[in-house]
Amino acid sequence: MSSRPAAGGGRWVEVDPGRVARWVEGFAGRHGPPTVTTEAYGLLLAAPDGATAELHAPPGAPAAADVPAFVAGATAPRRLGLLLARKGGVAVGIAEGADLVVSKVDTRYVQGRTAAGGWSQQRFARRRDNQTKAALGDAAELAVRLLMPQVTTLAALVCGGDRRAVDTVLADRRLAPLATLRADRLLDVPEPRHAVLVGAIAAARAVHVLVREPAPPR
Repeated sequence: MSSRPAAGGGRWVEVDPGRVARWVEGFAGRHGPPTVTTEAYGLLLAAPDGATAELHAPPGAPAAADVPAFVAGATAPRRLGLLLARKGGVAVGIAEGADLVVSKVDTRYVQGRTAAGGWSQQRFARRRDNQTKAALGDAAELAVRLLMPQVTTLAALVCGGDRRAVDTVLADRRLAPLATLRADRLLDVPEPRHAVLVGAIAAARAVHVLVREPAPPR
């Protein structure tokens, strides 16, 4: 379980689906039994002392009216498409529950930045742009080959890496049906490798909880 500050106050907590029920019990123990409200993102828990917890359903999980149904939906096995892209590499896969059942990683050399100026710098910049375009073109081909034949079986597509690179890959018209499954969640991952793709499954399935503590008494 990881935690990070949230914009506007509070903190984001990432909880493994199998631990959500215990997390909610802990929240209730600290703040009192909460009321539960269904929201577009999942569930809102509002405790008697003013503390709140927004339980954001993981990609592909169904809507739920209460905590038990939310937990059941979050823990249920489902097929997720994975697309991790950066300028020099891509990792594509399909996860069945917590298991990676389809995967392919491709890397390409992309020219690093240069400190040279003038025409030399512009030449390197053009070469770098061309290398990036070629790498992302290969990434689109990989997604077409691995994900499109399975697109009707996927509950969601979870992406990670560089947002601009991911956007460029999914702009390929052949991937339009896949793009419609894209989840809002963007995973923060390093250069795509097989180990990174495997690790991305847990991040893709995690429940994101926005916790806000009660206001201090005046």
